[in-house]
Amino acid sequence: MRKHIPNFLTSLNIVSGSLSVMFALEGHINLAVLTMFLAALFDFFDGMSARLLKAYSPIGKELDSLADMISFGLAPGMMVLTLQKYALFGNVSSLVGTSGGWLTWVFLLSAFFIPVMSGLRLAKFNIDERQTTSFIGLPTPANAIFFASLALIAENGNMPVLDGILLTPYSLLFFTVVMSLLLVSEIPMFSLKIKNLKWSGNQVRYLFLLTVLVLTYFFSFYGITLSILLYILISFTLSLKKSV
Repeated sequence: MRKHIPNFLTSLNIVSGSLSVMFALEGHINLAVLTMFLAALFDFFDGMSARLLKAYSPIGKELDSLADMISFGLAPGMMVLTLQKYALFGNVSSLVGTSGGWLTWVFLLSAFFIPVMSGLRLAKFNIDERQTTSFIGLPTPANAIFFASLALIAENGNMPVLDGILLTPYSLLFFTVVMSLLLVSEIPMFSLKIKNLKWSGNQVRYLFLLTVLVLTYFFSFYGITLSILLYILISFTLSLKKSV
């Protein structure tokens, strides 16, 4: 029974991620984001339970990647698709029979770039032995959180000028392409896994987490967007510092 607990939690990750996809396609943005974060919670606890119970297994590792593909690859992609529909048409209409030129279809179909690159990122992670203590490329959960924050801004934002800049078809296309390419980039990204509570060795993690709390407290959903961009900037800066 003990060895099945992590896989059960991973299965709940799959269910939550699938619900997120469904809600996103139906235009229920808040529910889509809520179930995505629920999937992230299960993703955290399946790894923790595997470590505590010493219930590691090859199938568990593969199942975890498949779950992440749904929750942090397909789900954010469908959120972006819905955001593009709102930006282009003002509603969540069916793509079947959609009228518009080739540029309209570029905006819409670009959303699928996220699950494609997320799949490549997860496959790369599974065979890349360099990513035991840190990451090479943007982690899929960070990418998913970024687009979830944009979805929350679209649904609950209170800064019309900034919202108008962040949520245009062109800006969404830009974010989709850039963030997706970062998933498969060779840029080292620091991990937030804290193996001990000591300050030494965890300075960057503690300062970043504190900054995230401050940004989120003062700027709400906008703070989450800023936090992911800050994570990328800090990782890039640390990478440059090490290479000098």
